[in-house]
Amino acid sequence: MEVAFATLVGLFFAAAIYLMMSKFSIRIMLGIAILGNAVNLLLFTAGRVTPEVPPIIPAGADTLNANAANPLPQALILTAIVISFSFLAFLLVLTYRAYQDLKTDNTGEMRLAEPEERPLPPLGY
Repeated sequence: MEVAFATLVGLFFAAAIYLMMSKFSIRIMLGIAILGNAVNLLLFTAGRVTPEVPPIIPAGADTLNANAANPLPQALILTAIVISFSFLAFLLVLTYRAYQDLKTDNTGEMRLAEPEERPLPPLGY
């Protein structure tokens, strides 16, 4: 089962990097969302995907059982989901506003701050 998850993580990372190298802001945003899901799945796989005992300390014991699931990757994934969702919402609003103002989602055409005919850099001081 972990081999299947590792393959899926690799495919998610490959798709995310491919989309983030695009020049269109919508594809970049989708690539970032897929990258967040790939990292979450990687953490989930690192926390051992087996049917184990829930991470609850029994009454009268001080530590978890040896066959209990690791609670740390689960907590990290829950935190990462919230952070990636808020970041994706910010990127969505930023992309929408840029599209409204510039009438394009092509990052090559979003060059309002840079003139098209840039002067040469100084050759000496």
